[in-house]
Amino acid sequence: MRIPEELAEFGKKRIAPFPVEGFVYGSGPQYPELLLVGEAPGETEIGNGIPFSGRAGKELMKFLEIAGVTREEVYITSAVRSRPYKWGEKNGPDGTKIKRKYNRAPTSREILAHAPLLDYEIEHVHAPIIVALGNIGLKRLVGNDKKVSECHGELLMQPVLRLNGEQYEWTEKEYRIFPTFHPAAIFYNRSVLELIHSDMEKLRILRRNLSVNHQANQYKDH
Repeated sequence: MRIPEELAEFGKKRIAPFPVEGFVYGSGPQYPELLLVGEAPGETEIGNGIPFSGRAGKELMKFLEIAGVTREEVYITSAVRSRPYKWGEKNGPDGTKIKRKYNRAPTSREILAHAPLLDYEIEHVHAPIIVALGNIGLKRLVGNDKKVSECHGELLMQPVLRLNGEQYEWTEKEYRIFPTFHPAAIFYNRSVLELIHSDMEKLRILRRNLSVNHQANQYKDH
């Protein structure tokens, strides 16, 4: 599934005033095994247009394997579709300083600018579980009072935030939200790797149980 082009253009226009670059569409089937919500694309992603295709994406694919799914079976998106950047310096081959762009976390205003895009995907992508990858994705979905470090590996059943005008409101519908750490977290804190592996094992069991319950209900209906 792909968001309508006019919605993508609307999102690009809303985020234009901010220090961001590029645009990456969400990617995956309309009826996926999971809907994954990350933070924002990085340099690799805006170069090739594929979400989670950089270093963190390679780790994510390993984690999905533990959960029992492939990239082709999931829909991957993020809170912001353009790369938020900041300017910094690095040493060139001859020792001179070279200015370059570095990734940074999106601001609340940048997340708000692309909120209609994620709202559309949540409404039109029919997944049994939404996986929030990291705090940016989690807080966009369920508000600032939740932290991944406190609720990772738990299944939350609740409404999610949706933009109405320029204010968020709760959806009437409830969704299954499964928070876990962003794959890039292991580059800064290797100790979360074991926690992510444990979360993915739980997610695999959850998926299996949901499938069994769904099949049982179908049988009951007949």
